[in-house]
Amino acid sequence: MDSTASDQLRKSEKVIELLKGIHFVASVEAISLGVQAGIHPWILYDIISNAAGNSWIYKNYIPLLLQGNKIKDDFLNASAQRMGIVLDTAKSLTFPLPLLAAAHQQFLAGSRHADANALDGLKVWERVFGVQILDAANAETYNPELLANQLGAKSKQVNNIGFIGLGAMGFGMATHLLKSNFSVHGFDVTLLPYPFCYSSVLSVIGNALYDNNILSHKREVIGEEVYKPTLSRFAQAGGLIGSSPAEVSKDVDVLIVMVTNEVQAESVLYGVDGAVSVLQPGASIVLSSTVSPAFISQLELRLQNENKGLKLIDAPVSGGVIRASEGTLTIMASGTDEALEHAGSVLSALSEKLYVIKGGCGAGSGVKMVNQLLAGVHIASAAEAMAFGARLGLDTRVLFDIIKASDGTSWMFENRGPHMVDNDYTPLSALDIFVKDLGIVARECAARRVPLHISTAALQLFLSGSASGWGRLDDSAVVKVYETLTGIKVEGKLSVINKKTALESLPSEWALDPLDEIRRLDSTLKTLVVLDDDPTGTQTVHDVDVLTEWNVESLVEQLKSRPKCFFILTNSRALSSDKASVLITDICQNLSAAAKVAGNNDYTVVLRGDSTLRGHFPEEPDAAVSVLGEMDAWIICPFFLQGGRYTIEDVHYVADSEGLVPAGDTEFAKDASFGYKSSNLREWVEEKTKGRIAATSVSSVSIQLLRNGGPTAVCDHLCSLPKGSTCIVNAASDRDMAVFAAGMVEAELKGKRFLCRTAASFVSARIGIVPKAPILPNDLGIGKGSNGGLIIVGSYVPKTTKQVEQLKLQCDYNLRSIEVSVEKLAMKSAEEREEEINHAAELADVYLRTCKDTLVMSSRELITGKTPSESLDINFKVSSGLVEIVRRIKTSPRYILAKGGITSSDIATKALEAKRAKIVGQALAGVPLWQLGPESRHPGVPYIVFPGNVGDSNALADVVKCWARPARLSSTKELLADAERGAYAVGAFNVYNLEGVEAVIAAAEQQKSPAILQIHPSALKLGGTPLVACCISAAEQATVPITVHFDHGSSKPELMEVLELGVDSVMVDGSHLPFKENISYTKHISSLAHAKGMTVEAELGRLSGTEDDLTVEDYEAKLTDLNQAQEFIDKTGIDALAVCIGNVHGKYPASGPKLRLELLKSLYDLASKNGVFLVLHGASGLPKELVQDCIDRGVRKFNVNTEVRKAYMDTLKSPESDLVHVMAAAKEAMKAVVAEKMQLFGSAGKAN
Repeated sequence: MDSTASDQLRKSEKVIELLKGIHFVASVEAISLGVQAGIHPWILYDIISNAAGNSWIYKNYIPLLLQGNKIKDDFLNASAQRMGIVLDTAKSLTFPLPLLAAAHQQFLAGSRHADANALDGLKVWERVFGVQILDAANAETYNPELLANQLGAKSKQVNNIGFIGLGAMGFGMATHLLKSNFSVHGFDVTLLPYPFCYSSVLSVIGNALYDNNILSHKREVIGEEVYKPTLSRFAQAGGLIGSSPAEVSKDVDVLIVMVTNEVQAESVLYGVDGAVSVLQPGASIVLSSTVSPAFISQLELRLQNENKGLKLIDAPVSGGVIRASEGTLTIMASGTDEALEHAGSVLSALSEKLYVIKGGCGAGSGVKMVNQLLAGVHIASAAEAMAFGARLGLDTRVLFDIIKASDGTSWMFENRGPHMVDNDYTPLSALDIFVKDLGIVARECAARRVPLHISTAALQLFLSGSASGWGRLDDSAVVKVYETLTGIKVEGKLSVINKKTALESLPSEWALDPLDEIRRLDSTLKTLVVLDDDPTGTQTVHDVDVLTEWNVESLVEQLKSRPKCFFILTNSRALSSDKASVLITDICQNLSAAAKVAGNNDYTVVLRGDSTLRGHFPEEPDAAVSVLGEMDAWIICPFFLQGGRYTIEDVHYVADSEGLVPAGDTEFAKDASFGYKSSNLREWVEEKTKGRIAATSVSSVSIQLLRNGGPTAVCDHLCSLPKGSTCIVNAASDRDMAVFAAGMVEAELKGKRFLCRTAASFVSARIGIVPKAPILPNDLGIGKGSNGGLIIVGSYVPKTTKQVEQLKLQCDYNLRSIEVSVEKLAMKSAEEREEEINHAAELADVYLRTCKDTLVMSSRELITGKTPSESLDINFKVSSGLVEIVRRIKTSPRYILAKGGITSSDIATKALEAKRAKIVGQALAGVPLWQLGPESRHPGVPYIVFPGNVGDSNALADVVKCWARPARLSSTKELLADAERGAYAVGAFNVYNLEGVEAVIAAAEQQKSPAILQIHPSALKLGGTPLVACCISAAEQATVPITVHFDHGSSKPELMEVLELGVDSVMVDGSHLPFKENISYTKHISSLAHAKGMTVEAELGRLSGTEDDLTVEDYEAKLTDLNQAQEFIDKTGIDALAVCIGNVHGKYPASGPKLRLELLKSLYDLASKNGVFLVLHGASGLPKELVQDCIDRGVRKFNVNTEVRKAYMDTLKSPESDLVHVMAAAKEAMKAVVAEKMQLFGSAGKAN
């Protein structure tokens, strides 16, 4: 043995010594308390040595003590010395061991008594505890099981049973009685958490625990209500239900009470609508709750005082939920012979082991109390031991196995230790139960004056756990007390490794690219038939078909074309194991039949599964082999680079930021239907096959073999495997995957047959796919389609939830969210489900029609069933609800994105009715993009299949942003370019308020015309940023191209501010400046605006007239100088030029406008050569013919203000009765003017 192994062994022995010391003192405490409670010690031993309170020490040392023998020479001193060494080690590590410290003190006390009084064996401990154990041990004993058998022969016929307390244990007991042909009336209550009851109520009642007045107050503090869901389940199981304890207790022969604690028992028996008041004379009460013997004794006296001949049976139970439902509990019953005989048939029906304990009511609870003392101490000592082992640096999984095989083990250690090592505190028995049970022990030992140091210390540990908020976790969570105090972690798991370091430590990749050879052999290779358990498996291929049906005819057609690969979408991950097996069998049978018809028997089946190891393994491979025949090997290959899945040294990892996390430690391993614990793939195979395929028999292809030996070495390895082997594949790069695929191809060419269970990367490598860039809307010819995209999210993995959060955050401006209640879809009535589906579909239709990307997502609370099959059923109801929502959406979306494997499959096949699709490529690495077939409900619409476990937090938002309809359908420059090509002009309409904005948008949508919302400086001064925001929002929501323009920016500070407000274009007005200064001013602003992608308009010349209180006198006005225009355009870089050709702001004189059309023609000839568009301000009042002349001579933007303003002002002359009516009238008046101008400018009908 090397020094490291020797050191680990020494450390493990210290942990075992800790357990032995604690278990010994706890065993003696248990016997002492039991004897003081009047229980024969041999009876205790016989029962508990076969129950949850057993340990190696108890089983082997207690008989020696009870027989009056010594355990070993100098046992006390030697043990105390070894325990002291352990405590010294803990002290040096600053690690608390409260249980061992208490045990050590007891050993020291025992040693002192032994040395001072020459005592040994049990006599020492009689002195320590002050209990005469030997006398009790030598008293006449009896056989509790024999008494129970005799009871069965004398038991009375019971017709009706009342049952109060349908919790986990109680529900199983009650339903088993139904199966045993008893008539059972059930009632259940839910109370506040026990820690509240214990601390708040017991502190109130003190020693007068059973005083009626106090108990009345106790009920008031706690409160009580019927737990309706449990009653419904019980009724469905065939039970009768009542709304109160009294209602289910009328006319019953036996009433069973199986509630949590004494407070609940008192409440249901004597509280409001309590049972005792209505029980018929002679009825029996079976109290199966874990309560104190004192409570039982007090209750028996109170029942006697009722003078109704009511009988009490003290019958605590042990065995857990499963045994409760099977009727195989252990029951420790005590009471009068008459009572036991009356309820005997009921007790027998519920138990596999029935013990009748002598000593009257309370004796049964005494035995249960002692068992719980040991069970609680053993859980707490297991926590102390495992935490100490972790602090010593031991692998806790290895340590657990060592202790399990040692004299430090116990029933509870073996049962609860795995919970601690797995960090799995799913409550099988809540921590608060031991707060209650050890609390009973503490009260009893105080009342009987028996000092129980270990038991009371253990209680303090459980109280600490409860105070920390872990009371409802599994009782093994008491280990978290040590973890929190010391910072250690007991969880025994593979460590997270640094991704960069791990990958750099590997050998260099194989130099040659094997894909070239695979592509060269393309015509000779077998067709790869990929049975994909959800659509996400297509995430690494392109130009490959997907079939969603697998009838023989479809498969014949596919095989006849001899493709190198095609997918069959099975969606089997959404099914139960049995149904998945039947499905795979059916597909393989059809495939075999089709191959014969098509004359193409050369195919290899790949069962494409999840790269995080979820899915039906080994059920699906077993089903395939049952049809296809035995394979030379099963290939297990979950590597998937795009998803960050690596297999190194046989351990499968999931990349998370800079680390590689063992797969068994990720959220994927906790899947309600496909959960697992093992990260090592050899061990995973053994785990999933339940030991049928041992980890030691699983072969593997190492990264070293791939990178040093290449394809030939892989082929040799595969050919050397015994027939029927299972082989896992390590891989850390796409080149590794290609090397393996090439080696497997060589082996297939030599006649070997393989069945592959792989992730997506293997498929692309096996068929020699060359990756291509992500697909964008333009690649598929998708332009500015008017509808929004549809996003469906059903996946519940945490990664998806984070991605949805980022999607909402980053795309909020154009995203509408519809959250569908999972509870209503899966748990509520058909009417509520239907209402939820209809509501979501109606909303989605509205949002899509208004050009909004629409997110339909299941609510994020994860509801799981009690079994994997129940969880799958819930998943089915949710998925089918999402399917129905999509089916009812009438609007054809711009694109459809489905998030999650099951969701995307069901949407494709059931909602969209796709029978086949073409995998075009990927929308993002690892995110396949299909084009739906002509038979689907939305032919040709891109369908993005987004796996639930792919991408970082931004990935979903990134895809949606790429595929979303552009926020603005056009820029101002594009509007003018379109007008140039179409020989028409676009109207720019000044707006001042909401009515004006709505009028322009409404007219534009009515006329199907582009338009420009124009803001004048005076309007900005009054309306401010809100006015700009209103215009921008209206432009984005419009169904026609609308842009926002700031006009007449004559102030640099003002323009600098406007550039930050998000408008599409600005007019730089330096017309009041000398020519050179105008150029300088315009050039400066133009460069800033162009940097933001804005269109820039400028004015050369100066218009006369008044606009928004800004007046230019006639003598200040001047025409655009043709000679200056070229220089102005060249030096400023503007996009549009506002010309002065005799046009004016405001009203034209009575003589009418006098425009210099020949100048306009010359300016157009010059500007068009430079890609500059002409703008004419002052379009109000221009006659139709003159407008057309201007358009013919190149004007592409007309500014309109005066006539629209006049229409608004005119409506105010005839005031309406309500402001809303004023706004509506103003909007309609302005809309009419705007619409007329659009027709006049020729832009009507020109919206793209």
